[in-house]
Formats: sequence, structure tokens, C-alpha cells
Amino acid sequence: MRKQNAPLNPGRFDALVEGSEKLWGLTTIAAVLGVSVDKARRLAKIESTPIYRPDGRSYFAFRSELRDWLRSK
Repeated sequence: MRKQNAPLNPGRFDALVEGSEKLWGLTTIAAVLGVSVDKARRLAKIESTPIYRPDGRSYFAFRSELRDWLRSK
């Protein structure tokens, strides 16, 4: 019998594809920023922060935009 792997979710996908430009979900974004999920959610509400949630859907961000945003702080 073959062992079944855990389901592929956005965070696990980003981990498997190291260096993925697009980051899906607050958990993944928070991990990249080194903050809690709650802090990432609060940051997403600030207009100048490059964390997106189009039409109330899942949060996403681009790794390069987050890096540039952090460098500007």
C-alpha cells in the first residue's frame, strides 16, 4: 500500500517550489515577513502594503514586492 502525502495547499506549494514569486495565504505571507498571521492581516489593511485580497478572496503577495517594501521601511 502506498503512503499518501498531505494535501497540497498554497503554503505547502510555496514551500515545495522554493523561491516562488507569488505567495498564497496569510500563513505563508506571515512566515516570509517573520510576523504572526494577525500582524500580516493588520498589515494587509494598510493601503501601502503590497498584500492583496481581490474581492474578498484569498490573500496573496509577491515576494519581490514584499522585499522591496521591507527595504523601504
